[in-house]
Amino acid sequence: MEKDSEQMAETTNQQERDMESDSLHQPLLKRNLTALSSSPLALVGAKVSYIESLDYEINENDLFKHDWRSRSQAQVLQYIFLKWLLAFLVGLLTGLIATLINLAVENIAGYKLLAVVQYIDNKRYMMGFFYMTGVNFLLTLVATVLCVFFAPTAAGPGIPEIKAYLNGVDTPNMYGATTMFVKIVGSIGAVAAGLDLGKEGPLVHIGACIASLLGQGGPDDYRIKWRWIRYFNNDRDRRDIITCGASSGVCAAFRAPVGGVLFALEEVATWWRSALLWRTFFSTAVVVVVLRAFMEYCKDGACGLFGQGGLIMFDVSGVPVRYHVADLIPVTVIGIIGGVLGSLYNYLLHKVLRLYNLINAKGKLAKISLSLAVSLFTSACLYGLPFLASCTPCDPSLVDSECPSTGRMGNFKQFNCPKGHYNDLATLLLTTNDDAVRNIFSTNTPSEYRVFSLVIFFILYCILGLFTFGIAVPSGLFLPIILMGSAYGRLLGMAMGPYASIDQGLYAVLGAASLMAGSMRMTVSLCVIFLELTNNLLLLPITMLVLLISKSVGDCFNPSIYEIILELKGLPFLEAHPEPWMRNITVGELADVKPPVVTLSGIETVGRIVDVLRNTTHNGFAVVDSVGQVSEVHGLVLRAHLLLVLKKKWFLQERRRTEEWEVREKFTWVDVAERWGTIEEVAVTKEEMEMYVDLHPLTNTTPYTVVETMSVAKALVQFRQVGLRHMLVLPKYHGHGVPPVVGILTRQDLRAHNILSAFPHLEKSHASKKGS
Repeated sequence: MEKDSEQMAETTNQQERDMESDSLHQPLLKRNLTALSSSPLALVGAKVSYIESLDYEINENDLFKHDWRSRSQAQVLQYIFLKWLLAFLVGLLTGLIATLINLAVENIAGYKLLAVVQYIDNKRYMMGFFYMTGVNFLLTLVATVLCVFFAPTAAGPGIPEIKAYLNGVDTPNMYGATTMFVKIVGSIGAVAAGLDLGKEGPLVHIGACIASLLGQGGPDDYRIKWRWIRYFNNDRDRRDIITCGASSGVCAAFRAPVGGVLFALEEVATWWRSALLWRTFFSTAVVVVVLRAFMEYCKDGACGLFGQGGLIMFDVSGVPVRYHVADLIPVTVIGIIGGVLGSLYNYLLHKVLRLYNLINAKGKLAKISLSLAVSLFTSACLYGLPFLASCTPCDPSLVDSECPSTGRMGNFKQFNCPKGHYNDLATLLLTTNDDAVRNIFSTNTPSEYRVFSLVIFFILYCILGLFTFGIAVPSGLFLPIILMGSAYGRLLGMAMGPYASIDQGLYAVLGAASLMAGSMRMTVSLCVIFLELTNNLLLLPITMLVLLISKSVGDCFNPSIYEIILELKGLPFLEAHPEPWMRNITVGELADVKPPVVTLSGIETVGRIVDVLRNTTHNGFAVVDSVGQVSEVHGLVLRAHLLLVLKKKWFLQERRRTEEWEVREKFTWVDVAERWGTIEEVAVTKEEMEMYVDLHPLTNTTPYTVVETMSVAKALVQFRQVGLRHMLVLPKYHGHGVPPVVGILTRQDLRAHNILSAFPHLEKSHASKKGS
């Protein structure tokens, strides 16, 4: 065991030497294969961190019970009112920041494209290329430098970390003020630079950051100490607030309030209840009101180039949607293609992220160089590929102001074509990503795009989608997948030609939905989001069919993209459904392969507490009382509460039980909710080591317990659904000589990877399941 500890220490040191590696690109961290108690290491930001679980369970100790009994009706109403107030503030601030990001992106990218178009109109093609490439290079440089040097956790979408947090995993430095600032500025720079990424994922992370900062009263170093803020200084309430923030972020990205709520329910949240549903819906409603107010204000040109664009909204309510039984065949084909391509995209992206890990491990300069190389390649493709497309004459039915268009927006861009002609590939490439989606989703334009142009567009965005995600900038997956899916959807619509009664633009919508379901494996939330985007209820049946087929096909090959990223990071996420072989092993068997359980007496010496804290990393300890010759479990005491006792020096001269007034005189419920650092920060004298501590008032007397004969599958379901951090395993029979506690199971102990490491004989059944 000592040798294993040395190997783990060596591994940790090596990982910290590689701390510059990007947050998405590390392979799954190797675990200690000789015991179940594997080291809880995971990749957070640019460094390997020790991961702890969150305390979602209510700690029913004497202080909590007294505080709960003493709360007046006014205080209970105040607590409820503050929850709704925070939900309102989360929605308000998320809406304001989303508006700021959209306004900045539309103006920066818009003026950049206007200048490029002017160079092209003057036949100064090389100057246009150098101008566009140079601006994109600088914007990417700003976003990358901020992420690399100031907030590595701001890189990527942030959704996998939020999903892990709501599952009970504490991800350090993910929700700080610096991370939020870098996420905002970095998103503006990366999206305005024309990179193949969206602001949707970052907006979800930004919403979660806003919620976390509001819930804890500000940044860690400048927290507001108001008493009413302290109501939310616990993991349980912060989880609810961050759920509101995540749903508000999705709503701000798509202007889809119901879709935002369902996204949080279906994709990121592990624990849900009706009261949380109402508050998340309230937050998203506030977001929509804020966005709509600013769009009304800006539509007359008061915000520069922002107003017509900036928020993805494709109103096809006026397009007649007619389909017959024969149309179900191409719709089914779109669903199958989406599932196959989505799983293939997940597979290839997984390989690319591992490759990026090798590059980023070389240091900060390598990260910056990789981002800038992707930026240069993207700029060259967006500017150069339209020259390969031939010019198309404008439809005589269109007025001159519509075709060709020479501004930054428009469905028929002139680019290098003579008057009366347009370049369909430039219409899709030489624009912002949001406008590209609008153009490819355009309806009643059956002859606007050529097959050659759409094939080039699809291949390009497949390549960019693989190699852009993972660089050290804030990035989202929604928009790249929408662009890829819409391309093959429109191609299929063109192939159907007169045989289909569905518009080509609607085929593009179905293609985008199918690829998103095939990659992200979402159905209900995606269906509602696309319904709110298109504003056409008649699309609902075929959209549902496409999503169900795509998800089912994708599930046959590999997990969703967010689950793959969680595995790459090593975040100990607990799945909703246990593996079938977990019913063949009991929690007692798991406890047997762990190191012996560490217990404390109800009245313990200070020296024993200090010794336990210094020599173990456990965050919970069983408290055992002796009644005659039989020992019984009194409850569970947390490491944070033991540190609180030592810091407050709540010591007794003799071994005795304390009175209730003594406890309330020394501690408050606010103290119990805080996290109290490490044992190294505590100074205890030699005389104090001989003194005693009464642990009964701080012990959770109602911890969740299971009998040792319970199957691991059943224990995992309970652990996940209740949101536990510790689960006590008790013996089936009690009596003299029988230990009162068999063991304590944590999140790491219930992960399939760790169980298979400790029980190799289960590997055969695990492999046979995967092969079947």
